Amino acid sequence: MSGDTSETPTEESVLVVDFGAQYAQLIARRIREANVYSEIVPHTITAAEIRDRAPTGIVFSGGPKSVHVEGAPVIDPEVYELDIPVLGICYGAQLIAAQTGGSVGRNERGEYGRTELTVHDPDSTLLAGDPEEQTVWMSHFDAIESLPDGFDTLASTPDAPVAAFESVDRKLYGVQYHPEVAHTPLGQRVIERFLSDGCGADRRWTMSNVIDTQVAAIQAQVGDSGRVICALSGGVDSAVAAALVHRAVGDRLVCVYVDTGLMRKGESEQIVETFERNFGVELRHVSAGDRFLGKLAGVTDPEVKRKTIGEQFIRVFEAAKADVDGARFLVQGTLYPDVIESGTSDAAKIKSHHNVGGLPEDMDFELVEPLRLLFKDEVRSVGTELGLPDEIVWRQPFPGPGLAVRIVGEITAERVALLQDADAIVREEIRLAGLEREIWQAFAVLPGVRSVGVMGDERTYADAVVIRAVTSEDAMTADWARLPYELLDRLSNRIINEVRGVNRVAYDITSKPPGTIEWE
Repeated sequence: MSGDTSETPTEESVLVVDFGAQYAQLIARRIREANVYSEIVPHTITAAEIRDRAPTGIVFSGGPKSVHVEGAPVIDPEVYELDIPVLGICYGAQLIAAQTGGSVGRNERGEYGRTELTVHDPDSTLLAGDPEEQTVWMSHFDAIESLPDGFDTLASTPDAPVAAFESVDRKLYGVQYHPEVAHTPLGQRVIERFLSDGCGADRRWTMSNVIDTQVAAIQAQVGDSGRVICALSGGVDSAVAAALVHRAVGDRLVCVYVDTGLMRKGESEQIVETFERNFGVELRHVSAGDRFLGKLAGVTDPEVKRKTIGEQFIRVFEAAKADVDGARFLVQGTLYPDVIESGTSDAAKIKSHHNVGGLPEDMDFELVEPLRLLFKDEVRSVGTELGLPDEIVWRQPFPGPGLAVRIVGEITAERVALLQDADAIVREEIRLAGLEREIWQAFAVLPGVRSVGVMGDERTYADAVVIRAVTSEDAMTADWARLPYELLDRLSNRIINEVRGVNRVAYDITSKPPGTIEWE
């Protein structure tokens, strides 16, 4: 059913072993920012599987458990005999110590947040050239008490006598703190030293490498004959996927844009015009609003919505396939966060993405997903490298299920129209305020809540609209945007005055986690 073009795009790679960390994805990103390809793998991976993948290095993530708890995640101990450099972070550092002959004790109190680190060995591999005193971000209760023979203590904090260690001979390194977060100002230097000095990495992974590797992978998967259909949404993900596949297979690519009736106001016309102006690829426009709204009638559960939309997308593309001779491949702009959030063997399912967890079992396509291992900012870099214009590369992310995941409760044509009008005001005011590049996403939500109001000296009972605006790097985490009060005032006034059926506006100040960016 699925063909995976997400082969490791470089000979140099680092595996991030996930022990349930909040920051596993961030670790992977920081490694990529240092120009080394990284990929997250489950802690159940075996030494033999790692040996077969031949990574340049391995990083153990943090995790919420204590190494002393029954059932705490561990790694195959033979990993330490592979002669592959390993860096442990927080729980990962404690695990290295516990599994190689050291000891981890239970502290009377933990260390959380900003903590002062004292460096004892500024000539070490990990901390070379670092100042004796520096600020790091801690999040632990247990602490390493003693190290195995041949290990050196590099740094300490008031409640962590071994806050950093290394054994150059065994190629094992560890830090109790989190070098991957912005709250550890010198943390990226630790990651880069591990890659350069600990692993001997050349650090040459670039978006040009990604393009070359993925074009070759697409050609190998698709072959020399047959046509390919691309599910074009108008967003940067599907546009970049289409550009990559077009480079690989030329005019054998046919793009299909499906108007689900759940798009933003005026968006379908804009997408078709922009695509036809910038791409020399055949585009077919399918209007399927009645079909999608009909299938969503009476549906209120968010997961059912996503799976219903995912199935209908596939059915529409299967119908389009009948008119494209020799087409058996479907291109999708699936990204790494989509895969992670839809649930994998090492990550709990947060929500099904329509192009991952929402796909029907009986789909009659082989998938081509050239962006499956990339984060959003990396996709944008690939798009720029491919020569796509800014209006495509920097378009705000829009969910595949469209406005369906911004309407709580049942989807109706009337509720979609109301939300489209409110959302258009939000996007226009963000643009007029010059905040488009600063804001990751800004949109309106229809929460399905009605409230009493007073308009024209008369009582009203109408819908509330919630404004959602967030800043982010990759959508794995996000912070609510601190919009100016004057802008919020304009948004509230315009929505209430211009959108019939709305008498209240609220602003969502929830970050991710604990919330998700979308409401459903």
